[in-house]
Amino acid sequence: MITKFPIDEMHAVDEFGMACQRLIPWAGQGEEPPFGAMACFLPAGADSVPDCHDQVEVMIVLSGAGSISIAEERRWIAAGEMVVIPRNRKHVVYNPGTRTLRWVSLYWPLREPENGGPV
Repeated sequence: MITKFPIDEMHAVDEFGMACQRLIPWAGQGEEPPFGAMACFLPAGADSVPDCHDQVEVMIVLSGAGSISIAEERRWIAAGEMVVIPRNRKHVVYNPGTRTLRWVSLYWPLREPENGGPV
């Protein structure tokens, strides 16, 4: 069976100061996977809310350009690039451009460890 659904800002909700669409896990998926994924849509001129979590995150930039700060380092990002965000590093995405910055984030483990437990 093929499972298919649109990735679109219309299906997103406000999270982290932008629109986010949870992709993995999806409703009715069955067994919970070891990782999660979401599509992010950061409007022109906006910044994401600072975030920090005990999960590795990989951003795959789909369209637009902007910058990301991870801890004290800041880098330009653009469509066709991937960014690795290590665990427990504060990060913010900035979109100084004139169009929406879009990316998909994959993160693992699916749920943050409780009380510093094993991942």
